[in-house]
Amino acid sequence: MAILRLSLTDFRCYADALLAPGPGFVVLTGENGAGKTNVLEAVSLLAPGRGLRQAALSEMARSSGPGGFAVAARVDGPAGGEIGTGTSAAAPERRQVRINGASASANALSERLAVLWLTPAMDRIFTDSAGGRRRFLDRLTLALEPGHAAHASRYEAAMRARNRLLTEPGRLDPAWLGALEAAMAEHGAAIAEARSRTVAALAAAIAAAPEGPFARAELALEGWQAHEGEAQEMLAAELGAGRARDAAAGRTLAGPHRSDLAVTHFAKRQPAQRCSTGEQKALLLGIVLAHADLVAERAGTRPVLLLDEVAAHLDAVRRAALFARLAEGGGQVWMTGTESALFEGLGPSTSWFRVAEGQIERA
Repeated sequence: MAILRLSLTDFRCYADALLAPGPGFVVLTGENGAGKTNVLEAVSLLAPGRGLRQAALSEMARSSGPGGFAVAARVDGPAGGEIGTGTSAAAPERRQVRINGASASANALSERLAVLWLTPAMDRIFTDSAGGRRRFLDRLTLALEPGHAAHASRYEAAMRARNRLLTEPGRLDPAWLGALEAAMAEHGAAIAEARSRTVAALAAAIAAAPEGPFARAELALEGWQAHEGEAQEMLAAELGAGRARDAAAGRTLAGPHRSDLAVTHFAKRQPAQRCSTGEQKALLLGIVLAHADLVAERAGTRPVLLLDEVAAHLDAVRRAALFARLAEGGGQVWMTGTESALFEGLGPSTSWFRVAEGQIERA
């Protein structure tokens, strides 16, 4: 799949911008702060979720603009079509989505486009909270199982309602509480089982990937989990038994929102959080590349990859190896950097763009 046209209106630093990239490498160069990452963020919003920065929608509207923003694209792929998202000045935190001109849910975007990204901020993913690793795993899962987004949003909605019910005096309604717990068990089981399938499949893809300069990762799920086929019954029982405990804690203490993705450097038998910064970046790259191969095998098309400043922290040998692996795999890959010299050898089919002062031009 690929984005054949991308338009930005009052998004971040762009009043109006239009790109028509090719299906392969797409390179955005420019000085720091020019707005390169903003373009990648816009692409990331064409999938469910809050994008690669996890920012509030109101922060994305151009500061001197009318208050809302729009991101639209023409997508080439099995589903393809025209997709877009944005907000209005009247409702700056209410996301609107359109697919082929009709209103749609954000979760429906997963059926049109699969997007995966790596940013410099993700270099801390192994040392930060488990929440960041869960979001990363959910993005991997979503590309393989588009229905994962709907289960996640329904689970979160039911959990928020349950937490309110447990902690607000005088509002405890056993029937309503039981209905919410049944919804959490149904959707939580689907989340847990999809994550488990993704980790197992990705571990196999990593093991089958060609040897190269990027560290090989070993993956496992930690924290709350259940065997496939048992998760719904198990979660329902835990939620029912844990009402008093959860009411005292002010939050739900059992469920897939308490799971974690554990990553180990296979060759060194060392947890990723204890590896060097360079090794952690190499582990992430290896996971993303193997995942792209897995999606291509399963869906017959590769996800769109967004690699922000990925070349700047690799030596020449590793850069060449990365570009060769990406070219061999195919698919559309968006990359940013401060200078075009970092991307030498990408080939004549690369789409080059220069970003400066809220303007994007063909380079």
